[in-house]
Amino acid sequence: MTFLISETFTGSLALLTGDEQRTAKTTAFDLQMNPASPGLSVHRLDKAKDKNFWSVRVNNDIRIIVHRTPGSLLLCYVDHHDRAYDWAERRKIETHPTTGAAQIVEIRETVREVVVPVFTQATVPVQKAPLFRDRSDDELLGYGVPAEWLDDVKRADEDSILALADYLPGEAAEALLELATGGQPRRREAVLLVAVNTQREKPTELALGLSHPDAQRRFRVMSTVEELERALDAPWDKWTVLLHSEQREWVERDYAGPARVSGSAGTGKTIVALHRAVHLARANPGARVLLATFSEPLAHALETRLRRLAGNEPRVAERIEVCSMDALGVRLHQAQLGPVTLATRDVVRALLEEASPAVGGHRFSLSFLVAEWEQIVDAWQLENWGAYRDVPRLGRKTRLPEPQRATLWAIFDRVRAGLAERGLKTTAAVFQALATSIASSARPPYDFAVVDEAQDVSVTQLRFFAALGAGRPNALFFAGDLGQRIFQAPFSWKALGVDIRGRSRTLRVNYRTSQKKAA
Repeated sequence: MTFLISETFTGSLALLTGDEQRTAKTTAFDLQMNPASPGLSVHRLDKAKDKNFWSVRVNNDIRIIVHRTPGSLLLCYVDHHDRAYDWAERRKIETHPTTGAAQIVEIRETVREVVVPVFTQATVPVQKAPLFRDRSDDELLGYGVPAEWLDDVKRADEDSILALADYLPGEAAEALLELATGGQPRRREAVLLVAVNTQREKPTELALGLSHPDAQRRFRVMSTVEELERALDAPWDKWTVLLHSEQREWVERDYAGPARVSGSAGTGKTIVALHRAVHLARANPGARVLLATFSEPLAHALETRLRRLAGNEPRVAERIEVCSMDALGVRLHQAQLGPVTLATRDVVRALLEEASPAVGGHRFSLSFLVAEWEQIVDAWQLENWGAYRDVPRLGRKTRLPEPQRATLWAIFDRVRAGLAERGLKTTAAVFQALATSIASSARPPYDFAVVDEAQDVSVTQLRFFAALGAGRPNALFFAGDLGQRIFQAPFSWKALGVDIRGRSRTLRVNYRTSQKKAA
């Protein structure tokens, strides 16, 4: 049987008195050792909508709420009798129909209303428009919003969204807040992670839901008594940055050149990257460490984890800079080369739309021109006809004879001129300029760089990192998902100056399940 603990359990445990906590912990250890022990007073909660909720007696007044299935036992909540029962009667654990992640969902009918703080105003308040009125159900479900909360989400305005977020799973609340502030969050993906089972039984829907990346924000598998003891003795946020012993050697090892860890979802790549950055800062007093990732939301998540891991070491944490790739490029360009204004995708598209008929004599669609520009011309920062004529077009399915390439270059050259006239640069151009500048500089802006989500690194970004870490041991460390085309076509990392041969490791232990994944 898989034994798990929820963040709601550790949070509720911390609110008890010291004596109550010790007694509750003892009961938790007894449950882990033998859930069927006749000495435990366990009974089903008949009033709970989720019929898998059970109560475990700790003493005359304290009760532990567990979620029990034939294959798992999950510690959910602990409190005084009435409050513990009330918590269970107002919640259920279910697998989200779109994302597949297991969630603790507050039953909508038990919530009378979402209470919004009211402040005295000198004038009559203006009725504010709902923030998500035009968002489809499918889109909201794709962010992890529980189905029964869709109507409330679509009614939410800027005053009520924060109150509403308290009732939603973490990934849904974060996505909605990002949408409300003008961002575009990633849709949550359904991840199929099947635990190895010695009896070859088919995993249940809940078991698969518990293995989803989003579910790991809430639930942790406890394989040993020692793991449970650490989880109960430390706050949940500390437990979520735990480095497993199998990973430590890859964090603390010295590398003669660029190094990489890869692996499928759930193998702890981000945790390894986070600990690597902290290790480098600790081992090298005064060093400046960059911890970079693909997007701004991912950077915020890394920054939060960094505070949990090294918050009590300000001299370490303050020397680690967490950045999204785009923000990093703009900031460094402004600091080293001067102000820069990025060209939006719409601007580039408009320039292509203008240049295409001006050149004429072709049948290339606008969508083809956009893709050719983004994947070849801009990606490789091609500056002249000869470079475009000779570049390998890996990943592009359409073969082009030289005359057609010449026509295309005439279009793209007009776009390049249009960007220059407007004083605009693409993100790829920003990193190309930085790579050139750093390669000729005696002092790089960072001593070490750690890159998470490395499968998303572009050609010019890799050139930038190659220049940043040129010839220096331990300077570059990458973490990425093997499911993506990392270090493979459409471009060669080695050819761009990042050679990881002999310094690459694939993580194979999946910490989102109770078993090791097959190698």
